[in-house]
Amino acid sequence: MTQIHGHGAEDKPAAANPVMAEATRGGAVESWHRASLAVVDTSGRVVLSAGDVEAPIFGRSAIKPLQALPLIESGAAEAFGLSDAEIAMACASHGGEPRHVETVAAWLKKIGCTPADLECGTHLPSNEAAMVALLRGGADPSALHNNCSGKHTGFLTFARHAGFPTQGYIRFDHPVQQRVLGVLESMTGLDLSQAVRGLDGCGIPVIAIPLGNTALAMARLADPSDQPEARQAACARVLRAMAAEPFLVAGSDRYCTRAMTLLKGRAIIKTGAEGVYCGAVPGAGLGFAVKADDGAGRAAEAVVGQLLQRLGLLSADEAKDLALPLRNRAGTLVGEVRPVRD
Repeated sequence: MTQIHGHGAEDKPAAANPVMAEATRGGAVESWHRASLAVVDTSGRVVLSAGDVEAPIFGRSAIKPLQALPLIESGAAEAFGLSDAEIAMACASHGGEPRHVETVAAWLKKIGCTPADLECGTHLPSNEAAMVALLRGGADPSALHNNCSGKHTGFLTFARHAGFPTQGYIRFDHPVQQRVLGVLESMTGLDLSQAVRGLDGCGIPVIAIPLGNTALAMARLADPSDQPEARQAACARVLRAMAAEPFLVAGSDRYCTRAMTLLKGRAIIKTGAEGVYCGAVPGAGLGFAVKADDGAGRAAEAVVGQLLQRLGLLSADEAKDLALPLRNRAGTLVGEVRPVRD
């Protein structure tokens, strides 16, 4: 796979991607979602695909497991005695529930930092129960509640260990982000120096990478045998931590957490904004990436559920149980979001 020249992340695909998920109401299909997917092995061979796999996408939070690799391979994780819980939080898009917040707060204290050092911004917990509890208690949200606070604490940990400035660690030219860029280049097999880039919701740089190369990076996470020894150990640590602590990766009733609880290490999956999902299948040396054209996370979840079933990682009943039904405000079942089969 190679970089697609002259085709930026802002461009529309040359041909429409297939409809891969639909939402029903009252027995009728109300909405359709187009998407693309790529399943790739470590040699770059496309094992399974749908839609335009060469179109660049912003991986958003779905590539957090890759962004966490410098934290480990630099020796920072070992130097600060990080646990699986903290490594999982470095890969997390969490809901701001008490265990998420407490884990990040304790981790910051361990490295001699405070929430004020986090440059991810502040928002209310996305988990409704945690948000209600915070507001009822009369407390204000802090950067700890940001869904990316674990990833940012990982960046601060790396900076502390390497002797880099902690201030401005989110800038593209900061040594931390340059090391992350280097990891992305080696894992995707691309020179990303001229790739389209922007800013993620938490302020760090996002790089436009073809969907297929994103899947290749996840395949190399699943089977890093062609990578340096430090990278191999870092990949193994990320996979182990996410499998061991699925709650910390997302939270209550979240698709990532529920799926990885069922998968028991057979695969790790990670959601990202704008309908992106990535996954790594260690036993098969496969990686995958999914992008819903309209940015709907519900569509990406439906596609991922079907894909996990097709790869033999989940049973049909497990994949069906993972899907969250559509309910109205009274809790009445009104429909479902389901994959569309060819």
